[in-house]
Amino acid sequence: MKNLTKIGLFLFTILLGVATKSNAQSSTQRSNIILSVGPQSNLPLGTFKDAYDWSIGGSIQGDFAVLKNDLYVVVNAGYDNFFAKKDLTNAKDLGLVPVKAGLKYYFPTTNLYVQGTAGAAFLTNKSDVNADKSTAFLYSPQIGYLLNLGNKNYLDLGVNFQSISKINDNGSAINSLGLRVSYNFGL
Repeated sequence: MKNLTKIGLFLFTILLGVATKSNAQSSTQRSNIILSVGPQSNLPLGTFKDAYDWSIGGSIQGDFAVLKNDLYVVVNAGYDNFFAKKDLTNAKDLGLVPVKAGLKYYFPTTNLYVQGTAGAAFLTNKSDVNADKSTAFLYSPQIGYLLNLGNKNYLDLGVNFQSISKINDNGSAINSLGLRVSYNFGL
């Protein structure tokens, strides 16, 4: 757990460093609609890390301005594959399709943001992992920064925590710390 905390703090420090070193961009320069696509990687936390090493996946997201290009409604869908630890017998990878929606807020005159989403995670291999449920509630707070690439295009660097309710009646929540790097383009 100490290593995961150190990794999370390291990623957060890098993100803040990038945010403070980059030229601030007025919030009025962001598009009213921003689409993004990119990979995500997660490190399991808590008891979930006893069975899984890490995950790789990707997602597509739409951001829709609702207040002065500072507050956006976001919708996100993707796929995550958590790799089972090799030393466990009969262990199978866990496939999830997270679908979520929420809000994203940009701090004034900067591209630094906080985002909160909630939704459902659909298991793609319920029988392989001996799950009792095929769908679980999830929530995911995120902090991130948009690097302006010009022409309404951005590179989005986000660090998030994701919690999925238990998929087994006697199990525990699936928690992970993630990094999402995406290419964003404004419409």
